This record gives sequence, structure tokens and C-alpha cells, in this order.
Amino acid sequence: EVQLVESGGGLVQPGGSLRLSCAASGFTFGTYDMTWVRQAPGKGPEWVATIPSLGSTVYADPVKGRFTISRDNAKNTVYLQMNSLQPEDTAVYLCTAVVRFMHYWGQGTQVTVSS
Repeated sequence: EVQLVESGGGLVQPGGSLRLSCAASGFTFGTYDMTWVRQAPGKGPEWVATIPSLGSTVYADPVKGRFTISRDNAKNTVYLQMNSLQPEDTAVYLCTAVVRFMHYWGQGTQVTVSS
């Protein structure tokens, strides 16, 4: 069974940092692309960043230069380092993967940026 479990969210002041983690299980993690998506209140899902199994990471323009996606294949975990956070980054952050043609999502972790 594929499972994705996010952690690391919380309340942070503008300009602060957080690191999110997504622990994966039930598939050969190192051979699949992993993606972070976020959903702000009242809005649809927004793609944030993708790290492929091989190749370069890609980022959405609003987070480019502030967020860094990385992965540890030995730990079956993908990370999202978020710096210089702003109120507009407030959202539920979810990790996703397409495994064997099925799209899987974690339950999400809340990030709130507020003073």
C-alpha cells in the first residue's frame, strides 16, 4: 500500500523558515518523481516543486529562490526547505506521487505564516 505522510508544518512569522518532510512507503521510492503541492484556503491546488528520480528539480515561480526540494532515497523521504516565508505561502502542503499510473497524496501539513 502506497503511503505518503507529511510533517513539519506550523506557525511561523514572515521571513521565517520551515522544513517539511514527506515519508513514503509501499513503493520503490528512488525510482519515482516526487512533488509538493499546496492548497490555500478557498483556492485550488497549486504546484510548488518537483524532484525527479533523475535530473534537475523544478519550481513554481512564486517559490523559486526561496524553497528547496530534496530527497533522501535511503530514508524514503522528500523534503521541502522553505525560507523567507510570506503570508501568501499559508496553505496546506501535500506531497504527491504517481506510482504505477495511480496518483497518491498525503494528508497534508498546515503552514501558517503570520505575525
